[in-house]
Amino acid sequence: MSGLEISERLSPNHDSRSDMAEALGAGTPRIDMLVLHYTGMQSAAAALERLCDPEARVSAHYVIEENGAIWRLVPEERRAWHAGVSSWLGESTLNTVSIGIEVVNPGHEWGYRPFPEAQMQAVVALCRDIMGRRRIPAHRVVGHSDIAPTRKTDPGELFDWRRLARAGIGLWPEPAAELSRRRGRGVGIVERAAALSDLARIGYQVEPGNLTPPLIAFQRRFRPERWDGRLDGETAGRLSEIRQAVEAAIAVEEAAKRSRFSGYRRVN
Repeated sequence: MSGLEISERLSPNHDSRSDMAEALGAGTPRIDMLVLHYTGMQSAAAALERLCDPEARVSAHYVIEENGAIWRLVPEERRAWHAGVSSWLGESTLNTVSIGIEVVNPGHEWGYRPFPEAQMQAVVALCRDIMGRRRIPAHRVVGHSDIAPTRKTDPGELFDWRRLARAGIGLWPEPAAELSRRRGRGVGIVERAAALSDLARIGYQVEPGNLTPPLIAFQRRFRPERWDGRLDGETAGRLSEIRQAVEAAIAVEEAAKRSRFSGYRRVN
């Protein structure tokens, strides 16, 4: 680790990434996704206890306390059990390809509150370290509610995604100035179809007749001041902005991969 102070409290709740990858015919497992959660429990001690309880069958690779202390529970090479039933860009074996970070917070059930400065500093430091070592692209950093919108609300609307994006963690294009004036304004059929396409292209699982959960998850992250699940003009515009940012990031990533592959071929 790059100068990070990390304590260990190893959880028994993990298994092999390779076994799942081989079963899917994928060969060597890749690790190219970072999933951020809140613990949703009344204390850090309670969260650590549960994440290390073999009967609970849940875990994460790291836990970050409100004072900024970082715990490693599962080695990154092993598969932690944090994502559950989830999907992103059509992929559902997310535990196999991701690293999970639990950020201590009581959550919506026990008194959701802002994330302290010391904790956010630790989140940024740990994420940047992991992303640098694993070459995880910014557009592959997600929240638990992004990948499981019908079940989860974490890390929630108080989590500072904008701050993380400024540090290269995740995406946050600044909203266009006129978007707020479109709040509450309805959208037409064509605009609605485009918004649904944007939501799916960003990565959300969109099911016919069940649009509200992914819309709320999107709003919690990218329009946190109002997450009512309504597809108004402001939300449609914000969806278009995020889709463009994701597509640009993917294009940059693919160009970098081609460059690395070309360099490898020249050397060999």
